[in-house]
Amino acid sequence: MAFRRRSKSYPFFSQEFFIQNHADLVFCLVVLILIGLMFEATAKTAFLFILPQYNTTTFLPEGEESLYHYGWRDCITIFFYFLIAIILHAVVQEYVLDKVNRRLHLSKSKNTKFNESGQLCVFHLVSSVWSLYVLITEGYIQNFSSLWENYPHVPLRFQVKFFYLFQLAYWLHTLPELYFQKVRKEEMPRQLAYILLYLLHITLAYLLNLTRVGLVLLFLQYLSELGFHVSRLFYFIDENHHKLFDVWAVSFVFTRMVTLTLTVLAVGFGLARAENQGLDLEAGNFNTILIRLTVLLTVCFTQAWLLWKFIRFQLRRWREYRREQPARKRLAPKLPLRTLKRDVGHHENGIIKAENGASPRTKKIKAP
Repeated sequence: MAFRRRSKSYPFFSQEFFIQNHADLVFCLVVLILIGLMFEATAKTAFLFILPQYNTTTFLPEGEESLYHYGWRDCITIFFYFLIAIILHAVVQEYVLDKVNRRLHLSKSKNTKFNESGQLCVFHLVSSVWSLYVLITEGYIQNFSSLWENYPHVPLRFQVKFFYLFQLAYWLHTLPELYFQKVRKEEMPRQLAYILLYLLHITLAYLLNLTRVGLVLLFLQYLSELGFHVSRLFYFIDENHHKLFDVWAVSFVFTRMVTLTLTVLAVGFGLARAENQGLDLEAGNFNTILIRLTVLLTVCFTQAWLLWKFIRFQLRRWREYRREQPARKRLAPKLPLRTLKRDVGHHENGIIKAENGASPRTKKIKAP
C-alpha cells in the first residue's frame, strides 16, 4: 500500500528512503499486530495493543458494564494508536492536502502552513465532535456540578478512556512528524511548545482523574483552534478572506475567559469543598491543596501565555496593516474621468450643428 507518489527512488536504509516510505513501513507493522489476532498463541498479546486495559465488569440494573482504570499497560495501547495516527496523517496528506496544494501553487512557507492547518483542522473537527458527544452521553452538560462532585472520577467508561488514549497517541505522533515533514528549524520551537502543552494538560487530566473537567476544556480549546485553522485555510486560498480572523479573535478571548472561570470554579472551589480531602494513590484521590494549586497555576499560566502570544500577533497584524495602507493608496488605479454624453453634432452659438457642418433639419410644425 503506497501512500505517496515516488518522484525519485532512494537507496534502502537511507534517511530519505525512510522519510518517503515511513507510512508504508508503519502500515506493515500495524498489519502484523492485526494478524496476531488470528492465532491463539499471540491473540492475548495483540489485544494489549488494540483494546484498553484494566477493565472490571460491574453489574447494573440495566445489565453488565465494563469500567476501566489506568496503568502502565496503557502505554502499549497508546503506541498502537500512535501508529494509526501516523497512517491517518499520511492519508489526509496524500489524498486531500496534496491535491489542493497542486491547484493553489503556494510558496514553500505557505505550503508548510497550509499542510499544518489542514491536518489540525481535520483533527480538531473530529475531536470537538467526539468530545461533545461524550459530554452529552455521559450527562456532564446536563448536570454541571458533576464535573467536581464524587471525586475521584474513577473508574472510567470505555468511551472516556479511549478518548484520552487516542488524544495522547495523536499528540505523540506529531513529534516524529516534525522530522517526516522536514519542518524548518525556525518553526520547531513554536510547534514543540504547542505539542508539549497539549501533552502536559491531557496527561495531568488523565493521571489526576480530572477527566470530566478536562473533557470540557478540550472541547472549548479544540473548537477555538478549529476556527483559527479554518480561517487560515481560507486565507491561503484567497487572501481577501481575512475577516474570518476577526471572528476567531472574539472566540479566542471568550474561550480563554471561560477556561479560566471553569477551572477556578471546578478545581479551586468545587474540589476544595469536597469531603474526601487528602492523598490516596490506591483510590486515585489527589485532592490536596498542593496539587490543586499546581493545576490552577498550570492552567492560568498557559492561558496567560496564549493571551500574550495573541496580543502580540494582533499588534503585529495591525502594524502591518497600517504600513500597507499608504502603499495601497499609491498603487490604486485612478478612476477615469467621467465623460458627458453629448448630442450628435456640436453646439455653436446655442444652435446644434451637424458633424459635416450642415444645419440639422428643422422640424415642421403641423397646422392646427
